[in-house]
Amino acid sequence: MTEQSQTDTVPASESRSATAEAPRTRIARGRFSDGNQRQILGLLAVLGILIAVGSFTTDNFFEVSNLVLLLSQASIIGVLSIGMTFVIISGGIDLSVGAIIALASVWATTGATQEFGLWGMLFTAVVVAGVCGLINGVLIAYGGLVSLIVTIAGLASYRGMATLISGGQPQVVRVDGFGAIATTEFLGIPLLVYMFATTVVLGWLLLNRTTFGRHVFAVGGNAEAARLAGIDVRRTRTIVFVLSGLCCAIAAIMLTARTATGASTHGNLYELDAIAAVILGGTLLSGGRGTLIGSILGVVVFTTVNNIFVLNNLSTPIQQIAKGVIIVIAVLLQRRANKESAG
Repeated sequence: MTEQSQTDTVPASESRSATAEAPRTRIARGRFSDGNQRQILGLLAVLGILIAVGSFTTDNFFEVSNLVLLLSQASIIGVLSIGMTFVIISGGIDLSVGAIIALASVWATTGATQEFGLWGMLFTAVVVAGVCGLINGVLIAYGGLVSLIVTIAGLASYRGMATLISGGQPQVVRVDGFGAIATTEFLGIPLLVYMFATTVVLGWLLLNRTTFGRHVFAVGGNAEAARLAGIDVRRTRTIVFVLSGLCCAIAAIMLTARTATGASTHGNLYELDAIAAVILGGTLLSGGRGTLIGSILGVVVFTTVNNIFVLNNLSTPIQQIAKGVIIVIAVLLQRRANKESAG
């Protein structure tokens, strides 16, 4: 069976039959299964070990400034991971998120856009990233193309557009108040962290407390059964990629505020970090199972690893090797858990 479904309407008798046969147990299990619980407990244990390692290897790991920095660094990838969780649970993949961030940041910081002030910049970032997600979703859901191919094409074309618009040069933010998005704090916690937390709550509610969220799990678990049960598979897939684009918009705003620039290099390889965090959090690459809580813990684990390496002056290549090892171990543990569940 291909990634796309051929039609979204079926006769009533066939729909009732398919509903009875639909993999309800897998969908329910996908929302928060025993495997998810084990994965989350495992991540909490890993995080505890990392915290212990960080406290023993450096004196300033528990300093307030370092913890605030850690949370701020986790926020941008964390927002991306929320959208990526929806995409992967639905059975897709999105490799274009980093390029969408670059395009949204560049378009929002052109001289013409900045003439409209803060709200004009925010509106532009949301529209640009949302349209990119919509294009991806329509090509995948209605064009019958594989998400891997579409988003690889998006990775190249969106970043190319960002380079063309900016001329390959960073564009400085000159609008008063935009930088405050990154510098404002409440109770000692940056606004970026509050933005991340708000996105997590909204994403969790959408995935776990709405009909749309159940449809996402159903489409990822068995698209054909979902179609026969009356779910509009194509529309669900399209909305999922639009959500991913909107998460890119939020991440682009956060990153642009932190750097005070819009640049075609923004978001480079962020897609790999987001996918790695989601996989580490227990979401199946084949779709149908996963949790946002697991994805967020995956982000925190990776960010903590990076933080410990930076504090101990370890090089970036070593960080990348460590990430690769963690991803492989996570996938192997997923396969083992799946075999145990099947047995």
